[in-house]
Amino acid sequence: QVQLVESGGGSVQAGGSLRLSCKVLRYTLDGGCIAWFRQAPGKGREDVAGIYCGTGTTYYNYSVRGRFTISLNNADNTVSLQMNGLKPEDTAMYYCAADTESWSCYLYRPNDFNYWGQGTRVTVSS
Repeated sequence: QVQLVESGGGSVQAGGSLRLSCKVLRYTLDGGCIAWFRQAPGKGREDVAGIYCGTGTTYYNYSVRGRFTISLNNADNTVSLQMNGLKPEDTAMYYCAADTESWSCYLYRPNDFNYWGQGTRVTVSS
């Protein structure tokens, strides 16, 4: 059973940075898509960024493009999300998810992601 373990959440002031990590267990990151989603209090789930592990192609929600960077570390089977220039509207629970069957990252189809982590909380104060 694939398992995703997130870490790195916390509280920062606006303009600050955080780095989230997603450790992927029992699945080799040579294919499939690993993505980050988030859900703010009282709002629906939103895609943030994804990386297709076969090619390293990255995908970003327009709201984070230029501020967030998703990357893959094959050596320790981890996907990271570097978040710079954080804004209060980035406050949310962030979830790592894996789609082990697709040949790209279809962030607009969260139901395709068959494995999810427990989430890590990010709070940005103004």
